This record gives sequence, C-alpha cells and structure tokens, in this order.
Amino acid sequence: MLVDSHCHLNFPEFRDDLDGVIARARAAGVTVMQTICTEMEEFDEVHSIAQRYEGVYCSVGVHPNESGEEKQVSAQELIAKCSSPKVIGIGETGLDYHYAHSKRDLQKKNFHEHIKAGIATGLPVIVHSRDADEDTMAILSDEISKQKFKFLIHCFTASRELAEKTIELGGYISLSGIITFKNAQPIRDAIKNIPIDRLLVETDAPFLAPNPFRGKTNEPSFTIYTNRLLAELKNIHEEECARITTDNFFRLFSKASTGLST
Repeated sequence: MLVDSHCHLNFPEFRDDLDGVIARARAAGVTVMQTICTEMEEFDEVHSIAQRYEGVYCSVGVHPNESGEEKQVSAQELIAKCSSPKVIGIGETGLDYHYAHSKRDLQKKNFHEHIKAGIATGLPVIVHSRDADEDTMAILSDEISKQKFKFLIHCFTASRELAEKTIELGGYISLSGIITFKNAQPIRDAIKNIPIDRLLVETDAPFLAPNPFRGKTNEPSFTIYTNRLLAELKNIHEEECARITTDNFFRLFSKASTGLST
C-alpha cells in the first residue's frame, strides 16, 4: 500500500480519464490519495471527487500564488469546510517568492489564517514553500511558539536548514518525483539525514512526473518511483519504505484513518 499525499485530481489534465487515473493508481498499489485545494472556488469540485472515490480525500485552502487581494480567506471560512469526513487537511498554503503572482504581505496574511484554521480543527497545515525559506521558518516558528499545530512541507525543494527546522518544530516533509531528477542532488543531500518517520511521498500530479516519465503528465500511480528512490536513499526495501511512509501519512492525517470506507 502506498499513499499519494498530494495531487490535484480536479485539474484539466485528468478531466477526461479520472476513472482511469484512479484505477491505474490502485493497480500500482496507491490506494489512498489526497487531492489538494488551491482556491476556495474549486473546493466543491475537489470535495466532490473525494466523495466519489473510496480512499480519496481532500484539503481546503488557497495556494500562495492565488493569494491576491480578492482571494484573501479567513480561518472561519476554512473551518466551515472541514466538517466532511473527506476533508483531512488545511491548504495548500504558504509562501512562493519564485513567481510574483501575489504580494508577499498577502501571502503571509493567508498563511496565518490557514494556521489558525489548523489549530482550531486539529488538521495538518499543508505548506508550500518556494524560494521563501527564511520567512517560512520565521512564521512557523513564531506560530508554534504560541500554540503547537501539525504541519507538512509538501514537495520539498528547499534547503537543509528548512528541512532540519521542520523536524525541530515537529513537522513532516513530503517528497515528490523531483528527487528522481538528475539535477536534484542538493535535495537528496538535504533529506539524507532526515528521519524516515517524518517523510511522506507524493506526486503533485499532474506536475513533476518522476523519471522515467519526466516531461509527461504525472499521475498518482507514479508515486511508486518516488518511493523507490527514497528506499534507495535510506537503504531499505521498497515495501518497507512504502509501509513507513504510509504509516506516517495516517499518523499526520489522522482523520483519514477513520474513513477509509467512507
């Protein structure tokens, strides 16, 4: 059993073959998936997909690149969407300074609101951090100093310092197919000494297909390739790596463990 902890099943790339995408994932042993919300306007669609398929869950949140003035969200709005057994995470939220799609102060404001919602609901906050290590660490450290909450740095591409700070703060790290890329040695080095009981795997599908499918549309079945590379890095069998990362997912996203047949 494997879990794709972060994918986007509502995106246009899957619209004409979603049944096939889910079937191929299950055939590959990826029996649990979390489809991630990036805008409040898409939540109903994301939630509908989660409701339609056994073993598929979803989150609620606003991606930092969507954090414009007109897309500010309150903790109360996020909390209101969390009553469904299929909603297991808050996000994705965080900071993205690579693109200038949203002003930094607006990204930070939304990030804080998502953390408030995570604290109120007990659900993990799914954090996107790109070219924003220092501010990400500062916000997480400040908020956790006031009240602890669960969080995950998804699709990790950051520095060793952010990886180590995440573990120090009690967080988890999710790895995507990027770790299979030839030029990803710095990322592999950054996670080499991170305890495996703090690591998850994901696809971020339809983006970032791992080798040997780089450049093609990614899908949850490809989680097996990220798991295989992680197993090599940790010098353990693939099956053991799958078991550990799956256990980690259900420990972090504990709401999912009660609803596998929902």
